[in-house]
Amino acid sequence: MGKIIAVANQKGGVGKTTSAVSLAASLADQGKKILLVDMDPQGNATSGLGITARDKTSYEVMINHLPLNQAIIATSQAGLALVPSDIRLAAAEVELVGEPQREFRLDTMLKPEAPLYDFVLIDCPPSLSLLTLNALSAAHSVLVPIQCEYYALEGVSALMATVNRVQKTFNPALELEGVLLTMFDGRTNLSLQVADEVKKYFRDKVFMSIIPRSVRLGEAPSHGQPIGTYDPKSAGALAYRSLANEIIRNNKVWPKGASR
Repeated sequence: MGKIIAVANQKGGVGKTTSAVSLAASLADQGKKILLVDMDPQGNATSGLGITARDKTSYEVMINHLPLNQAIIATSQAGLALVPSDIRLAAAEVELVGEPQREFRLDTMLKPEAPLYDFVLIDCPPSLSLLTLNALSAAHSVLVPIQCEYYALEGVSALMATVNRVQKTFNPALELEGVLLTMFDGRTNLSLQVADEVKKYFRDKVFMSIIPRSVRLGEAPSHGQPIGTYDPKSAGALAYRSLANEIIRNNKVWPKGASR
C-alpha cells in the first residue's frame, strides 16, 4: 500500500507547493514510484513540473467521478506521475455542497491507485477548505511546512485542530508525518529563534532536514522544473534530497498494521 501524505498549511507563502514538488521529485530520484496529486486550484504544482492545462484534471476526478487513472499523466521526471489541477477546481467547493460523502470523494478515487505507488503526495490548497478535508480524509499522514519568519506558528494551531477533527470524524488513522522548517537563514537570529520555537512546540516531529532560503528554489518553478533538475547541486536541492532520504528511513516499516 503506497503511503499517502498530504502537504498542508492554510497559511500561504510557506513553501508548501515547492515542498510537495521538490519532495516528490527527490523521492522519485531515489528510485521510488511517486504520484503527486495537485489539489490546489492555483495549479502551481502542475505548472511547476512544466505541465500545461489539461482536459482531465483533479476537478473531473472530484466532480465528474472520473477514474483517477484517467487523469494521471507522466512528467519529465522518471518515476514521477501527476494528477494536474487548474482554476476550475475552485468551483468544486460549491459543487460538492450537499453531495453525500463529500469529504471522502478523493479517498474513494485514490484507493484503487495508491497501491501502485510507493508514495502519494497531495498538494493541498492554502486554506482549511473542503478540498483540504478531502486530502486529510484520504491521507495516512500530513506534512506541515512552516517558514522561519515572524508569526511562523500563526494558524498552525487551527491546522492542527482541523487534523484532530478529521481524526475524530473522518480518518482516525491520520498521523503527523512531520513538520518541515522552510526559508531558513542561519545568519539571522530570527530563523534560529523560530526553529527553536517550532521544535519546542512539535518536539520530535520536526524533520532534521531544513530547507534554506534560496533564490534558486524560487526560480525553478518558472522553468517548469523541480529544483533537483533545475540546479541539482544547489543548497535547496540537497536539502530536499536529505528530506526524501529521511522520509524513506522513517517509513521503512510501512505499512504499519492493517491497511486502511
